Amino acid sequence: MKNILEGLWDDYFSEQCAVIDTEEERALTKRVAELHKTANALLSKEQSDAIEKYVDELCDIQAIFAKKAFLKGCEFASSFLWEVGHSEKPSLTLKL
Repeated sequence: MKNILEGLWDDYFSEQCAVIDTEEERALTKRVAELHKTANALLSKEQSDAIEKYVDELCDIQAIFAKKAFLKGCEFASSFLWEVGHSEKPSLTLKL
């Protein structure tokens, strides 16, 4: 099951999650770009390169945590639904 979920993440969700489609995301992206420009103007080439490497590593670890959260969430949801489906208690029904 984990291979299926990893394939789903790698082939679909990781791209979909990277789409900037809200005002909040656009504003944050703009602020990040402005801060990047300001920092580069204040730093030497060597300092700027070091910061770039640091940010790249932060992005890599964040991506790993996002994928891990997705996989754990899917595993939890699957286990929860399986347990509910195999419970000996009567199922709840909504009466209107």
